[in-house]
Amino acid sequence: MNSTIIFASLLALLTGLAGGITYTKSNNEDSSPQLTEERAKETVVAEDYVSIRPALASLPDESLSEVEKTDLIYIREEEKLARDVYQTLYEKWGVQVFANIGQSEQTHTETVRELLEKYNITDPVTDDSVGVFQNKDLQSLYNNLMSQGAVSEVEAFRVGALIEELDIKDLQEAIDRTDNADIAFAYENLMRASRNHLRSFTKQLTARGETYTPQYISVEEYVGIIATDTERGSKNGGGSGQRRGWGGM
Repeated sequence: MNSTIIFASLLALLTGLAGGITYTKSNNEDSSPQLTEERAKETVVAEDYVSIRPALASLPDESLSEVEKTDLIYIREEEKLARDVYQTLYEKWGVQVFANIGQSEQTHTETVRELLEKYNITDPVTDDSVGVFQNKDLQSLYNNLMSQGAVSEVEAFRVGALIEELDIKDLQEAIDRTDNADIAFAYENLMRASRNHLRSFTKQLTARGETYTPQYISVEEYVGIIATDTERGSKNGGGSGQRRGWGGM
């Protein structure tokens, strides 16, 4: 076999291997093979909030306490905050995980909006623009998280992990404060998705040789979450399809 044929064969082999893993390199990204493979595996494993609507509709309307109303209003904007942060961080860093999970958060805030409509509660989101919140604490948190996330990709992933563990804490506390089956059902699904998102952001940090220390949940709870597999499907009759929005990575 002459040298021309050998060279052509090697070129074809290398081209074929390279074609198995493709992605767009973002700003300041390590292009190591391991990280390339991790990026190539980023996909949405999700369940659209529409899939739990039949289950929510089948549960009875119940009277709401003022605490339950306050929690719904707060969580509506808290889920919007997650969506807004991830959308902006995707625009900043171009890392697909932010776009995927941001899409999931869109369905989360829509779910809470539906509960607000069901119980005739005024929606706090009168302006759905990115970065606009009625709750002053959430507005301040958004501003701080965006400043941190703009520093580097690693800090952006830390922001994502922080948002998800904060969501887990707040949702668990809201579950403990409600006796309405429909609200608890929705919150449980939101919290399951947040655990999946926390696993995703931790995976991104680990792939870059970084660690994460939880700030809102215990170390034991955090370790327990990331040590378990992705959770799939709603827990009480919402279906187990892998569709847009819930599971997220």
